[in-house]
Amino acid sequence: MRKFILVVLLIGILLAVDVNCQKRRKRVRHERRKEAPVVPFLEQPADSETETETDVFQLLEKDEAAENARADLEAKLKALEEAEGVEQNEIDNLEEPQEDPCATKRCGPGRECIQTAQGRARCVCMKACPDEDDNRRRVCSNYNETWSSDCEVYRSRCLCDEGSDDCTNPINKHLHIDYYGECREMPSCSEEEMGDFPRRMRDWLFNVMRELADRRELSPHFFQLERQAETSSNESSRATVAAVWKWCDLDGHPHDRVVSRHELFPIRAPLMAMEHCIAPFLDECDVDNDHRITLKEWGHCLQLPTDELEEKCDDVRNANENYAATAGDEEV
Repeated sequence: MRKFILVVLLIGILLAVDVNCQKRRKRVRHERRKEAPVVPFLEQPADSETETETDVFQLLEKDEAAENARADLEAKLKALEEAEGVEQNEIDNLEEPQEDPCATKRCGPGRECIQTAQGRARCVCMKACPDEDDNRRRVCSNYNETWSSDCEVYRSRCLCDEGSDDCTNPINKHLHIDYYGECREMPSCSEEEMGDFPRRMRDWLFNVMRELADRRELSPHFFQLERQAETSSNESSRATVAAVWKWCDLDGHPHDRVVSRHELFPIRAPLMAMEHCIAPFLDECDVDNDHRITLKEWGHCLQLPTDELEEKCDDVRNANENYAATAGDEEV
């Protein structure tokens, strides 16, 4: 807008200067004809000649002034254009970059986020996993196969789950990590060991829960339940609280109220080297063999009264969200 106003102003001034110059020239010629005597050119007085030269010089000076004014306006216009260019560059630099839709998109193991042609975020199977030369990165699958890394396991399962042509074996749709390290011969779990394992598992779960409560790493809801169970003489109550807490903890993304086989990884893989009965125990928890463990199945394999199991995962998550919001307000 400022540029447009200056251009209009410049044109107006130039037109006014030209009109004034033309008027002055006509007036001078008219006055010369009116005042000067009609004599032959050779007999014209010397002072008339001097007056004519003076009028011409005055016209030249005024024309020069007009040219200077025009040049000055052109210089100001150029300076304004340069200033507007700098200002626009600064505005462009201040503009927020377009947000990456994948910045807040969460993809599961073996998947990566890509931006579609419509600018949306989409999770797809990873094109490739990083090369691993370290043998310590190797893992053993539930099919007793050694893989070079956990990434390869997750990617292979993703490809088969999506029905990709790159799926090497359809059964890999249910592939998951059994334990870290190369596959090795595991001692068999005896019938006697298997019979006592649910009790040992219940005790271990409550001990883990108690340790997290002591370190203030439990949600406020389960912290209160753990402290109540701590003083209770009812052993079943303590085991039930720990069983529900762990089942909710294992039900990751998505929160679908079932624990899949691969969601059992956090307790299966670390315990395999020390507890050789953990694998058959967890396999028995999946009674209908659909690769998903419900809360009822979880309580049954831990030998707990299923009527005492109450699914409180939403309460737990709401408590976590409220706790995080309160902590954030206190920090502010």
